[in-house]
Parts: sequence; structure tokens; C-alpha cells
Amino acid sequence: MAAPLSSLRCGLTHLLRKDALKTRGILSCLHRRDLHLQEYQSKSLMRDHDIEVQHFEVVDNAEDAKSVPSRLNASEYVIKAQILAGGRGKGTFSNGFKGGVQLTKDPIKVSELVGNMVGQKLVTKQTHSDGVLVKKVMVAEALDIERETYLAILMDRAYNGPVIVGSSQGGMDIEEVAEKNPDAIFKEPVDIMEGLSKETADRIAQQLGFTGEKLKKASDQVQKLYKLFIDVDATQVEINPFAETPDGRVVCFDAKINFDDNAEYRQADIFAMDDLSEMDPREVEATEHHLNYIGLEGNIGCLVNGAGLAMATMDIIKLFGGEPANFLDVGGGVTEKQVYNAFHILTADAHVKAILVNVFGGIVNCETMANGIIKAYTEAKMTVPMVVRLEGQNARSAMKILMDSGLNITAASDMADAAQKVVAMLPKS
Repeated sequence: MAAPLSSLRCGLTHLLRKDALKTRGILSCLHRRDLHLQEYQSKSLMRDHDIEVQHFEVVDNAEDAKSVPSRLNASEYVIKAQILAGGRGKGTFSNGFKGGVQLTKDPIKVSELVGNMVGQKLVTKQTHSDGVLVKKVMVAEALDIERETYLAILMDRAYNGPVIVGSSQGGMDIEEVAEKNPDAIFKEPVDIMEGLSKETADRIAQQLGFTGEKLKKASDQVQKLYKLFIDVDATQVEINPFAETPDGRVVCFDAKINFDDNAEYRQADIFAMDDLSEMDPREVEATEHHLNYIGLEGNIGCLVNGAGLAMATMDIIKLFGGEPANFLDVGGGVTEKQVYNAFHILTADAHVKAILVNVFGGIVNCETMANGIIKAYTEAKMTVPMVVRLEGQNARSAMKILMDSGLNITAASDMADAAQKVVAMLPKS
């Protein structure tokens, strides 16, 4: 990512190693729960804040779609399958129908297009090979775009508060703009105690290139977007494109909204919208137990405390010829119950043929880990071989607890020893 935006993009400080996660193509944030809102849900939030978006309705069957055009009364309609993955427009459905984003000027055809999508699995570049079941479809008015801009509001530590990022060059990846033409991007910090003034909003609209009556509309939209940002405890509201239409409207065509996990108690209604249906069930279970888990495609299960140590563990497994089956960080304040739940998640993966536990006892007591391991191993009647490496607080006494248990657990002296031993335990193909 280019330097001008390096401090503004959310969640770039704790990225998983790309090589360790190439099987899923994931670059994920750690120690953060991402809300999984569908496009129509984000646009509903914006509409509720009087922000200009395309008029739309959401349907889950072809019959209900028949009456939508009469209410939208548009000259053209866009029909979009609602899944969390990108690349929908070039995707293919399980029934052979191509394109999860369709345009039509024929009101009668709207229902037919919806019928081709609902109840079918859509495969895109960002889904797994089986695709994702489409349960809902958004039908919206299709609008011509006269000019595209980019607008985002983000929390930035460098400014100790919100910063508005904008560019008159929208409709493309902002990283590409930053790399090729960094001067096209501007940043406007906002004092969170004073809020966004009309004068600042006007200046932002001018910098985005709006003029005349559209400048007033753009300024008004910027103020409403900032109010949304504050009202929903967002960490990021990104609009691309923030565009003007030939008939004089200023519209937010696409939006990405990130939320502050710590505000869940204030935003119960929004967090209740979280769509977990497309997530790996193991990731959902891990979230419920406050564990960081991402499933991979290897056969060595990893249980580690700390994101950095977890990444190093995956790297050293690969160094000695193994493949990690997961990223699982139990955190520094892990309890015996969480350890038990972590093993339940690990053993639910049929691909796991051996387990490596790598723990540094700083905050966490190694004896807590040991007792949790024994409880999980015994109650779950586990037969998968396990290598355990413990360092730090009560590591020796914890290892003695494990060795005295009589379970199929092998001690390791250091990370290299642990990785070599766990790879050697794998069944020979």
C-alpha cells in the first residue's frame, strides 16, 4: 500500500503472513471481530441516516420480485445477488446462469432474473469452489454516473480521531490512485469533540470537484456520512464511488462500513444483523469463545497464544515440510474452558492428523494450559498425537502435569524441535 494512506487504512498493523494463508487468499485482521453485513444492510443503514443511495428493495423469491419494478419506477434496474464475496458480476450459478449482477430495462424480466439467482449457489473468484447459496437478491434502480469520486471517514491514531480521506478520482482502488498520483488524495482531520462543521464539509466537497448545486448536495451528504460514522460507532465508512448523476443527484453507490467491537453493547441492533451464514462454522464457534481462528488446508492443528507466535509457528511447520491446518490464537488471558473449546474446534477438522501446542507463559499460566489440554484430551477421547512446547510461567511444572497424565503427548524443548516432531508424526502417504 502506498505511503499516503498507510496510516489510514483500518487493520493493517496485524496481518497474517501471506504465504501461510495462500490457500485461502486471506489477509485478515487479528483481535477484531468483523461484522458481516450484506450490501443491502449497509445501504439500509445509510438510507436510515438520510444518505442518498439508489432506491432498492430486497426479495427472497421470484414471485415477490414481480411487484418491485412498479414501486421503484425506474428506467432501468440492477439485480444483485447478496453474498459477502466480491466478483459477483463475473460469477456463475450452480444452475449455469452467469452473472450475479444483471441489468435490464424490462420490468417483467426482473422476476425472471431473480428466479435464476435465489436458491442457487454462486461461485466467484472469492468463494470456495462449491460457491455460496444465494438467499436474497437486491433489486435497485440503475443510475448513470457522470463523475466518480472517492470518500472515506476513518479512525486514525496519528490524528487521535477521525480523518476524512477524499479524491476526485473515484471508482477505482484508492491504493492505485495513491501509488500513481498521490497528490490526488487529500486528508481532512476532524476534532471528534467539535464534530464536522459545514465549512469543512463545503471544503471537502470542493476538493472532490463538486460545483454549483451539486456542491451543496455533496457537502450535505458528507455531513450525514460523518453523523452515521459517529452514530453507529464506525471505525471506517468508505464510499467508492461517491458520484454525481446526469440528473443532478449526488449518490453513494457502494459502501464499506467497519464497526468498533467495543461498542457492541451500544449497537446491539447492528451487531444482530451480522450474517454468519457464509462463515466457516469453526470460525463462528471460535468467535463465540473469544478465540481467533482461521481454517487452512493443512493437516497439523496449531494452538498458540499470541498472533506473532502463531504466525512464527506456522512458518516453522512449513520450514520442516508440514502444512498448518489452521491459525488458532487463544490469547494471553486464556482460561481452561477456552483451551477445551479450542481443542474441540481443532478436532472437528477431519484433516488434522497431529497437533502442535506452542505456548509462551507470560500473562498466561502454563499450568492453566496443561490442565485445559488434559481435560480436552480426556473428555473428547482424542487419539490425535500431540506435541507440546511450553516456555515461561510455570512451564516446568505444567510439562510435568502433562507427562504424568499418561496421554499421547510428546514434549518439545524449543520451536524447531516441536515442528520437527509434529511433522514426523504425520502418517506416511
